[in-house]
Amino acid sequence: MRPDEWGRIYSEILEDFGYSQIEDEASARLLAAVMINADLIGEDEASLFFGREATVFGPAYKEPVSRDRFPGTLISAGDATTILIKAGIRPDVIVTDLDGYIRSQKEASRMGALTFIHAHGDNSDRIMEHARDFSGPVVLTTQSGPFGPLVNYGGFTDGDRAVCIARHFGASRIYLAGFDFMSPAIKEGSDPAVKARKLRWAERIIGPDSDDIIRL
Repeated sequence: MRPDEWGRIYSEILEDFGYSQIEDEASARLLAAVMINADLIGEDEASLFFGREATVFGPAYKEPVSRDRFPGTLISAGDATTILIKAGIRPDVIVTDLDGYIRSQKEASRMGALTFIHAHGDNSDRIMEHARDFSGPVVLTTQSGPFGPLVNYGGFTDGDRAVCIARHFGASRIYLAGFDFMSPAIKEGSDPAVKARKLRWAERIIGPDSDDIIRL
C-alpha cells in the first residue's frame, strides 16, 4: 500500500475510533527500545521468506490444515498461528500485535518463522511482556510514521496488515483462509460492536474483490 494511500485511511481510522496518533507513536518508540538488541532483519532478508503466492490464515479458520492444500508462503495473523502449530505446521510468517494466545506465536518464532511485531496505542503492556520472547527473525511495524527500525506497510488489524505485507513483498496472488468479515470471533473482554467495525475496515483495506485475492 502506498504511504499516501495508507495515510488517508489511517486518518479516517483515528477519527472513527477516537484513537490517538500520539499514543501510537509512543508505543512504537517503546517497541523500538525494547527490541534494540533483538534479531531484527531488514527488507532484503525479509523478502526471502516470501514467494509470488501467499496464503493468509485468519482466526475463523476451522477446517483441518494440510500444508499441501495451501499454496505459497503461509502467513498466520495473530491467533491463527495456534491453528497451524496444532496441525504440526510452522507458518513461514507471523503478523501480530501480541494479542490473544501468544505461546504458539513464540513457539513458531523459535522454529524460525519471521514475525512482524506491531505497535499501536493500546498494546504497550503486551510489548513489555512479550516482545523480547520472540527469538526468531523479527520486523517491527507501526501504523503511524515509520522511523528507525520500524516500518509501515499499511494495515489495521493483524489480518489485513498481513495482506498488505504480502503485497509489499511481491505476492501477486493471495489466498484468504479463515476470514469472516460478517461474524467476528469475539474475545473475552472485547466489545463486539468495536470488533465488527474493525472488520469492516479490514475488509475495505484488503479489498476482497481485488484481482489478487482468492477466498478459500
